[in-house]
Parts: sequence; C-alpha cells; structure tokens
Amino acid sequence: MIQREYQMNNGFSTGEEDSRGNLDQICCLVDDNERCRQSAGNAAYSKRIQKTVTQRRLKLNIDPQARHTYICDYHKNMIQCARTKQRRLKDSEDDSNEAVMDSPEVDWCQLQVPTLRRYKRHYKVQTRPGWNKAQLAEAIQKHFKSLPVDEKEIITYFIYMVKTNGNKLDQKNGMNSDSI
Repeated sequence: MIQREYQMNNGFSTGEEDSRGNLDQICCLVDDNERCRQSAGNAAYSKRIQKTVTQRRLKLNIDPQARHTYICDYHKNMIQCARTKQRRLKDSEDDSNEAVMDSPEVDWCQLQVPTLRRYKRHYKVQTRPGWNKAQLAEAIQKHFKSLPVDEKEIITYFIYMVKTNGNKLDQKNGMNSDSI
C-alpha cells in the first residue's frame, strides 16, 4: 500500500487538491504496467476500490509518482462492473438449487448507458430512477436471461431469412425481397 501525504475519508481525499475539479490531472492508475493517459474524474482510488481490484485480480495499481488518487471514468466503470460481477457470483452460489441454463454470457457493462436505457425502455424493464451503469446492466442482464427462447423457431426463421435475402424489418413493413 502506498502511503500518501494526505488522509482519505470514505474514498474522498481531504488533501490539498481542489475539490471543484481536476481538469489538468490524469488518471492515477497503471493498467497492466502502462500508465493511463485519460483525464481524471472525481472518483478516488480508495481502500474499498483497492480491495475490489485485489479480489478480482485486476491488473491495476496506483502510480507512485501520482500526486493525487483520482481515477478516470473508464477505470471507474471497469471497477464497478467487476464489483457487480462479484455480487452476481455470490448470488448464484446462494441460488445453487436453481437450474443452470447453458446461455451465452453477455457483458452488459461493455455497452454504453444510452444503449442500456434503450433496451430498458423497449422491454419496459422496471428500475429505480438514478441507477448507475452497473446497476442498470445488472437489471437488464436479469431480464435478458429470463426471456423465453424457442431455438427451433429462431433457427428456422434465420435460415428462411438467409435464403430469401430478407430481414425482419422488411416483414414488418409488409414487404419482402420478392416484391422488390
């Protein structure tokens, strides 16, 4: 653990930095032996975050040359997603009685927030207002896994569309490739 000249209080620095913004600062993290060059946000690399990084074996370290502990939004989201995955693993251990389905894993944290919101709006997924990206991704993943899938029908429809050079949008508009 790197000792700093200033105290940390619940993940927020009480040091000499200006709390209104750190426009000229870059992320204090070293990602896989390479210093991050993105501008720092307002999230600080706290002991709680360091614990998550250690538990999830992320290749992140704080640069000893950095004079602050602020991290960029990219690394903040990466750590939040790792924390969400950790929570999901604990939940799945608790629900070990449930049947395990062989479904492909989709990393919803890789999608942008507007995309997650569009999915939420399209499928009318119920969430609380003000959820962050990790919470939204978790709710959407839960919904996605609950969708029923008739594999035979999907494969048959896919083959039909490939052979007729059509797509689902053409079918909705009352058109197909034969009428063009």
